[in-house]
Amino acid sequence: MKKRKFGLALSFVLAAGTILGACGSSDKEEGSSGEGKSKEDQFTVAMVTDVGGVDDKSFNQSAWEGLKAFGEENGLEKGKQGYDYLQSQSDADYATNLNTLARQDFDLVYGIGFLMEGAINDIAQQQKDSHFAIVDAVVEQPNVASITFKEQEGSFLAGVVAGLTTKTNKIGFIGGMEIPVIERFHSGFLAGVKAVNPDAEVISDYAGAFDKAELGQTIASKMYSQNADVVFHAAGGTGNGLFKEARDLKEKDPSREIWAIGVDSDQSAEGKVGDHNIVLTSSLKRVDNAVLDLSNKAKEGNFPGGEVISYGLNEDGVGLAELNTELSNKDEVMAKVDEWKEKIASGDIKVPESLDEAKSFSAE
Repeated sequence: MKKRKFGLALSFVLAAGTILGACGSSDKEEGSSGEGKSKEDQFTVAMVTDVGGVDDKSFNQSAWEGLKAFGEENGLEKGKQGYDYLQSQSDADYATNLNTLARQDFDLVYGIGFLMEGAINDIAQQQKDSHFAIVDAVVEQPNVASITFKEQEGSFLAGVVAGLTTKTNKIGFIGGMEIPVIERFHSGFLAGVKAVNPDAEVISDYAGAFDKAELGQTIASKMYSQNADVVFHAAGGTGNGLFKEARDLKEKDPSREIWAIGVDSDQSAEGKVGDHNIVLTSSLKRVDNAVLDLSNKAKEGNFPGGEVISYGLNEDGVGLAELNTELSNKDEVMAKVDEWKEKIASGDIKVPESLDEAKSFSAE
């Protein structure tokens, strides 16, 4: 009888030790990372792409590069314990993807693009303990930070380049959808061209979509056939069609001076045609810088919930990529770009944000 009681007591001790050991091991494993930090010590971030996808060579890709930079600076790895993204195949995925990331306890979840405005607004009200940020739209919720850009300032500089480069005085602009963001691109571009070349004509057209490369190519083909020699797009993935059309024309006639201007990120890689490159420059929209900046603010406990943060030239939120080295008057053009950039940054001129403002714009 004594032996049986002793055996039971020993079993309980061993079992308790096993349970405690397992609990300690589990806590360590679940909370560990490459840096030896617990989940509570890490600030995790994630984003939901719009239909353009994370590798759109434009808007979404730039945002993802910003998240990756934040992860690398803070010793995070891709995944639920660090930084991650969910890709949307259609508009119907936005709310589901945002909700999924919020439920996975990411400290900050980004919705990339104005198309997610409604979804962010809905999910933010359902997940009130989560923090969200939206790019290119304004959502008035206390747990949402809204990121906007002064696109007109970067596209003004692109207009300066186009106006000083054209030989035909015919320039094209391809917009994605007729929304305020693209209107700012359009308005700034028109003003930049007008500032340096008032004799130039800008032919404009809108595709009505950001993911229709074939439509972008059709519009570009029409513009080039109308004797435009420089075409700028602010159309996301639709703009890939512009590059294809310009490459095809250059391949058929290598001596033809034909140019395309990219948007959001440096799109020069899309312009290679043999020994030539048809991308003149790109109007940069530094979504990566904005995402990195806001992530750091939130990590430091300064999440600007309910606020609108606007990034322009002075905040390194917009700019211009390097000019193509094939441009014969590259140095002269770059000097003019720097001159106008200083005027904008100092407030000497205000770049128009709407087409109505662009009509009455004067650089004098």
